Amino acid sequence: MKEAKKGDVVKVHYTGSLTNGEKFDSSEGREPLEFTVGAGQMIKGFDAAIPGMKIGDKKTITISPAEGYGEKSDEAILKFPKDQIPADMKIEKGMALQLANPEGQPFPVIVTEILDDAIILDANHFLAGKDLVFDIELVEIA
Repeated sequence: MKEAKKGDVVKVHYTGSLTNGEKFDSSEGREPLEFTVGAGQMIKGFDAAIPGMKIGDKKTITISPAEGYGEKSDEAILKFPKDQIPADMKIEKGMALQLANPEGQPFPVIVTEILDDAIILDANHFLAGKDLVFDIELVEIA
């Protein structure tokens, strides 16, 4: 039976959880996830788990932050002046917002603190710094 290798287009069903069992994503009830093995379309640890799998194979892997979304970065904590926030906008701790980088591309941030003159925003990926557990089933090799 054919084994998945770098360069193959594959389809997988998966469930992603934190080590405490909290589920953060799943293909359940959706089409399987399709990607090219080794093309950098997936986080490193997920991509590295696929070579050698055969159709129907299932495995559970644990991915460290280095092979996932990286460690939390202090550089991704932003102090945003309150006078640049629209007056009619009500800001609350834990609120998700979108900012734009200098190229105009949007990126998500979370309000972590509200100060007198500014708000503190966390632009780290919500899975940064966390060990991730994936249950993977290979369903197709194109």
